[in-house]
Amino acid sequence: MPAQRARRQPGQGRGQQPPAARNGRRKFSARRKRALLWTCGVTAFVIVAGSAGAYALYQKFNGNLDTVDVGDAGSKNVAGEGPLDILVIGTDKRTGEGNEGYGDKGSAGHADTNILFHVSADRTNATAMSIPRDLVTDIPDCTTKQADGSRKVVPGTRNARFNVSLGQEGRDPGCTMRTVKKITGVSVDHFMMVDFNAVKTLSTAVGGVEVCLDKAVKDPDSHLDLPAGKSTVQGEDALAFVRTRHSFGNQSDLDRIKVQQQFIGSMIRRMKSDDTLSDPGKLFDLADAATKALTVDYGIGSINKLTSLARELGRIDTKNITFVTMPVKDNPAEPTPVTVVLEPQKAGQLFAMLRSDTSLSEVKKKEQAARSKQQAVLEGSRAEAADIRVDVLNGGDITGAAGATVEWLRSEQGVTQSTNRANAPAKIDRTTLAYAPAQADQARALADIMGLPATALKQGTSDTEGLQAMVLTLGADFEGAGVPLTGPAKAPEDIQRAGADTAVCAK
Repeated sequence: MPAQRARRQPGQGRGQQPPAARNGRRKFSARRKRALLWTCGVTAFVIVAGSAGAYALYQKFNGNLDTVDVGDAGSKNVAGEGPLDILVIGTDKRTGEGNEGYGDKGSAGHADTNILFHVSADRTNATAMSIPRDLVTDIPDCTTKQADGSRKVVPGTRNARFNVSLGQEGRDPGCTMRTVKKITGVSVDHFMMVDFNAVKTLSTAVGGVEVCLDKAVKDPDSHLDLPAGKSTVQGEDALAFVRTRHSFGNQSDLDRIKVQQQFIGSMIRRMKSDDTLSDPGKLFDLADAATKALTVDYGIGSINKLTSLARELGRIDTKNITFVTMPVKDNPAEPTPVTVVLEPQKAGQLFAMLRSDTSLSEVKKKEQAARSKQQAVLEGSRAEAADIRVDVLNGGDITGAAGATVEWLRSEQGVTQSTNRANAPAKIDRTTLAYAPAQADQARALADIMGLPATALKQGTSDTEGLQAMVLTLGADFEGAGVPLTGPAKAPEDIQRAGADTAVCAK
């Protein structure tokens, strides 16, 4: 892959362990023995890391990481105040001992397994949306950083499989992030990438992952050989379980996605169990295996940054993590369908829920609202439309959106004190409404009129002077005057979903 990768410290390579680190297991956990959980690849969404008890140990884990500069495809900040979106990529690159027979020989690795992990702004819930590798879509132009530090634009491709958004034609993970944004309208903050070896090393580090089969399976292609019922798999058996394609359902990649989601959910439960969190040696092995397996963007490319991210993601209860698969259908352009295309209505509805930070989990609305400062801003009195003062700026992609919105607000909604301030200083992804504490009743009223989600409202710390107006900045999520920005109240019908806290048997 041509992307510029960060160099490890001398003597700190993947296969090397400094003396302080070799003796550091007890020290690693003795310092408060914190278990921090965060998302990671096809193998799991959770990696447990403890506080480093020695500088050499910190250097070891830091040296394990690979990083890629994806430019403006991601965020420079670990996590902001709003929702957080992480793209987890599992590649079919053949690295690691015993993996020579897997994947495409000589390939730089495709985006073989892909999950967009959306974490809510209040960190109470998350949606993990699997993206089929055989989805036919348009891959946009993307700028990649070369080994000599120069930048190269890789031309986009129309009607291509999603999995070639990585590795092919010199594309890096930033290209996959841009492809996800083009499809869903969701801006991806960070990526985490793992290969075949990660499944084996992480499943072994936790002492095996429990899986369940509705019937016995003996697959000569993946080499999976398990009886019906529950089994604990690790190493080669774990890799065979997530790779098998001809053992379940209609033997498609969509059925394999369901099996992979089952494995990831089980891995999460295993990693969050007391058996793992109370075992210093297991924690060390897990953190070591995890950091060796990972390639990440610069925005989270250090142990300090990953630890900060872990604090954010570790707040999510397993029962509030929902796995879904992007709604697709057989490609009508193929006589015998091999690829898939978006199911427009259901996919659009699901994407709208992600963009508006609407939960798919069973979090009770009252419970969620009580824990969400953002949700609380919508509770209270509303100003009359004629008393709303707002300046409208266009930070989105629709030419003339600010003017059209002001015209709609004035002529159809009675917001006569709205003013067109033309283009915003910079483009933004999500629409925002900035207001002072004394303008809260105006903000709530405008949110009702515009269909703004609670996450769009940004209350300042100081009050206004005189008749100062609020500032509404339209983002890329704005589709037109009168089109609500809030997501649908519920998920589309018949969407495939599963909870991370529920064990199911693969059929």
